[in-house]
Amino acid sequence: MTTPVGALLPVALDAVTIAADLIRSRAPGLLTAKGDRDMATDLDYAVERAVRAYLLDRAPAVPILGEEEGVTGDGGGDLLWALDPIDGTANFVHGLPLCGVSLGLLHRGRAVLGVIDLPFLGTRYSAAEHAGAHVGERRITASATSALHDAIVAIGDYAVGSDSEEKNRLRLALTAALAAEVQRVRMLGSSAIDLAWVAEGRLDVSVSMSNKPWDTAAGVVIAREAGATVVDHDGSEHTAASTATIAAAPGVAEQINALIARTRRDLAPI
Repeated sequence: MTTPVGALLPVALDAVTIAADLIRSRAPGLLTAKGDRDMATDLDYAVERAVRAYLLDRAPAVPILGEEEGVTGDGGGDLLWALDPIDGTANFVHGLPLCGVSLGLLHRGRAVLGVIDLPFLGTRYSAAEHAGAHVGERRITASATSALHDAIVAIGDYAVGSDSEEKNRLRLALTAALAAEVQRVRMLGSSAIDLAWVAEGRLDVSVSMSNKPWDTAAGVVIAREAGATVVDHDGSEHTAASTATIAAAPGVAEQINALIARTRRDLAPI
């Protein structure tokens, strides 16, 4: 790794400050459809462009993957920023405070640095590999929950689009399986919040059967540095190429992985 991760944390923190200030101070603006029931606001684009400009000025050698405008720079190197300018856009448009900016750094596909700011909740999470996870200046750790029946579990949004019916067969089956075993199931509408709250111990598990690096990179390293286990759907190490993002407190990680494996196995094909 030619650029030390620790040296890029202040850059990420400053970039996210720019984003959070914009989100707090501006209205969503016009909506642009991105497919079936998916959208971006004018502010999504404005935030992404402001953060891109700052990162390109402060760390010009590191390319940037943004949700709205793709990759800037040479994406073939070791490092890659992954930016979601507003994670939880649907929440934001509806005036729900569960949304935020997520900026992660990937090293050869592995999340190594992340900052998540929740502008309407006044909370910022950060982590760098081997340096722990923090909310503000306070170090955080995943929960000590040891049984699924005591666990609060967040599940990711259901799929939309042309292939959503097939994708949602598994998601709905997992929801039913979780409802039968865990204390409560929640759907918050923001992958960044799900992962940050696993890191802080507010949630015990986050189950998302998708993995878009701009949504997950920051939260994955924050959760991992807080002691959570973060894996793909099959229990393998989580990377940018994973197809799912399962984050769990260490005491329930094996149990949730077994439940997911059982649900996938029992789900009969159409």
